[in-house]
Amino acid sequence: MVKAEKTAISPTRQEDYSEWYQQVIKASELADRSPVRGCMIIKPWGYALWENIVWVLDAMFKDTGVKNAYFPLFIPLSFLEKEAEHVEGFAKECAVVTHHRLEKGMDGGLVPAGSLAEPLVVRPTSETIIGDAFANWISSYRDLPLLINQWANVVRWEMRTRIFLRTSEFLWQEGHTAHATEQEAIERTRMMLDVYTRLAEEYLAIPVIQGRKSAAERFPGAVDTLCIEAMMQDRKALQAGTSHFLGQNFAKASGIKFQSAQETEQFAWTTSWGVSTRLIGGIIMTHGDDNGIIVPPKVAPSHVVLMPIIRKPEDRGKVIDYVNHLAAQLRQQQFSHQNIRVETDDRDIGGARGWEWIKKGIPIRVEIGPKDMEKNAVFVGRRDRPPKEKESIPRNRFVAEIGMMLEDIQNNLFERAKIFQKDHTCDIDNQKNFYDFFTPKSSDTTEIHGGFARSHWCGSEKCESKIKEDLSVSIRNIPFTTEKSESGSCICCGKKSDCRVIFAKAY
Repeated sequence: MVKAEKTAISPTRQEDYSEWYQQVIKASELADRSPVRGCMIIKPWGYALWENIVWVLDAMFKDTGVKNAYFPLFIPLSFLEKEAEHVEGFAKECAVVTHHRLEKGMDGGLVPAGSLAEPLVVRPTSETIIGDAFANWISSYRDLPLLINQWANVVRWEMRTRIFLRTSEFLWQEGHTAHATEQEAIERTRMMLDVYTRLAEEYLAIPVIQGRKSAAERFPGAVDTLCIEAMMQDRKALQAGTSHFLGQNFAKASGIKFQSAQETEQFAWTTSWGVSTRLIGGIIMTHGDDNGIIVPPKVAPSHVVLMPIIRKPEDRGKVIDYVNHLAAQLRQQQFSHQNIRVETDDRDIGGARGWEWIKKGIPIRVEIGPKDMEKNAVFVGRRDRPPKEKESIPRNRFVAEIGMMLEDIQNNLFERAKIFQKDHTCDIDNQKNFYDFFTPKSSDTTEIHGGFARSHWCGSEKCESKIKEDLSVSIRNIPFTTEKSESGSCICCGKKSDCRVIFAKAY
């Protein structure tokens, strides 16, 4: 019997994927639990990862003409009451402020005092308050299109939380646009989904499937919701970005009107779109292994860590000098239009030092000792390869090829994830096979099973609800590539269907 190799993370993904996820976050120092139930503290390594995602995405937005602004955290209750369907979708998750000060109570503790004239909802999303601003800013077709984004936090009072994936407070961006024509708004909705797809695939190395939500899964109040869906290593789906065509619904609720070129008063056509710190959870679950997170180089907080090996006190000065000079050389190199980010770790903690960086997922680890210096070389480990797989590389070659090495790691992560998604996506046309696909083969609740089933659906909400009730499986999206593409029979009722949709269990 072959003895299993010891891993840095316990349990492993196969043993208990959910607990593995929690342990990876802890070991990689991405985030910590907060004293406030359901909230998280994002630690420097995790926040640097988020900052890099923000940096990339913000530039993409601005390339399409979007400008940043900021809107209040507090939304008057009356604003939400203007859009009934929208409010109904978020009502159970809203945190509400009802008082404006604290006073000392009879027992010496603090109690709320000073009731507000109108309760304020802590922002769950900003369509209503941004709609109010748009109504004031827009009067003529010459004011359109109005393209606004804000980077902010939002609060949705979740009962069951998981760091990065679903927390009561999280960070995100929300874009809001207003247009003179329906077609222009529809095109903007699709454009922003393409931006999210580029972020996911080119930067996060996460392959995604583009499509539209079913009516039951749409954003509350939207006419159409487009999304990208990714497969995690437990074969569940993660919604990695959404873009909503809101029609004129929010414009009518908020009074966003404009004078057309024909001098008639019309309501604007609006969109909204967003991604959040949930993407960090997606990176963990797409690329992580049983030794920790693996961070795609294009968004990594740092690209390389230099670890001097000093066994004799008299070697320290010359080794540190060598390392500092190498760090300066590397920082002058570029990868993905940015300077190489270098960490130097000279702590004397033995092998634990290397394992810490493995768990944090830094793309490249470099060890440098007197013997390496004699050969003018470096000893290199890549995070996309096993921890023990290291090689000695001439220093000059390493400096010259650092960008290509990082590009290779980036591409390897994407190809690996793409193969995994393909291997666990299948066409299923038989109902028994469909139910078997999503049913564990044993009573072990941690067993990994399922994946993406491309199956026919008649369009009935009744069939959609039955599958969800029976299997906890939902329609993730109707892929653009399969819309009206082929005829078949609904996997639930057997009635005629003209397209396949993606069914999966989801986060």
